[in-house]
Amino acid sequence: MMKARVCVVTAGHLSTCPRMLKAADALAGAGYDVRVVSANHTPWAAITDRKVLATRAWASTVIDYDRDTARARQVVTGLRFRGARTLSAALGSGRVPMPLAIRAYSRIHDELVSAVSAEPADFVYGGTTGALAAVAEAATQLRVPYGIDFEDLHSAEYVADSEVNNALAARIERQVIAGAAFATAGSPMIADAYAQTYGVRPIPVHNTFSISPPHVAAERRDRPLRLYWFSQTLGIGRGIEEILRGIGKMGGPAELHLRARSVRPYLDSLLALQHEVAPNLLIVGHEPAAPDDMVQLAQQYDVGIASDEPLGLSRQFCLANKIFTYLAAGVPVIMSRTPAQATLERSLDGAAFGYDCGDIDGIAQMLARFSSNPDLLNQARCAARAAAERRWHWEHPEDRGALLAAVAGAIR
Repeated sequence: MMKARVCVVTAGHLSTCPRMLKAADALAGAGYDVRVVSANHTPWAAITDRKVLATRAWASTVIDYDRDTARARQVVTGLRFRGARTLSAALGSGRVPMPLAIRAYSRIHDELVSAVSAEPADFVYGGTTGALAAVAEAATQLRVPYGIDFEDLHSAEYVADSEVNNALAARIERQVIAGAAFATAGSPMIADAYAQTYGVRPIPVHNTFSISPPHVAAERRDRPLRLYWFSQTLGIGRGIEEILRGIGKMGGPAELHLRARSVRPYLDSLLALQHEVAPNLLIVGHEPAAPDDMVQLAQQYDVGIASDEPLGLSRQFCLANKIFTYLAAGVPVIMSRTPAQATLERSLDGAAFGYDCGDIDGIAQMLARFSSNPDLLNQARCAARAAAERRWHWEHPEDRGALLAAVAGAIR
């Protein structure tokens, strides 16, 4: 009997969209014939993409619009995207024709549709902003059902230039969710927000990860407290400034390790702030890494930081994948009390330590407790691993299992 064919789609790099990477792996592991459609446009991510693909057996189609390797497509897609956005702004995001709205929201919509529909499939599943409409259109061309992933609340994702981006997102969300066999969401609060707006509640599938083998942490008594934060980009709105100020008030020595692609002016301002308020702190930068390595890389640190500021509803409702990376690594989390993260904190039983945004004294007090009490830190590490084993891992029935059940139900 022929395997059911599933096409997984992202408008971003494969290695910068761990949700679609995990979905592809899960579906292939469950016996589906999987093909992944993704993009290439950023040199550092292209390197991590190659590392990911070298260890996968499923098929891959990459839409290249990098300046150096696909200059013609980079120019064409850029002109189309900017033209569509200009017209959308002039006509109004709510009145511009839908085909134009889609192209103002997704730079490579046409290329995604062509790539997905170029080969037979029995089901199409995809996420990231630029892929939402393409998943629906390609599935329609193939005459197969589709599923949509809302990792974020896309229609409330942008703060700057919000009228154009958020209004375009809302139109596309409304269209694609209506025709989807199912939708998934990155957190329960995001799922609730979609249910309230569109009358359809996506299935919450958390940004969890597979648990790494136990790691023996280095002795804390002979070195500074080692803090860790990672993301794709180091920039404003991530709450790092508050962490710096908290470290400065803590008084003792500390290291803050930042793994991300940095924006130079922002990094310069961060280093200037560190010099001013936290001379006891050493900031160490690290290059982005492949998603397969992230849990293991986190294990060498004492505490993980999830300090996002509540800028916009999407940020308030999301649960960052860094939180679950830390837990899978057996590393406790200090996190800002956004609405979603505050709710999660209450379920983590000593593995997470929350603070209210702006509470520098609270941050300092937590860090001081960890710095001066190695036993407390060891207890928190054990609690983090226990939380991951109990619930917060990718193989849990409510995460990977929920996705596989939804796909199986859609293909029947």
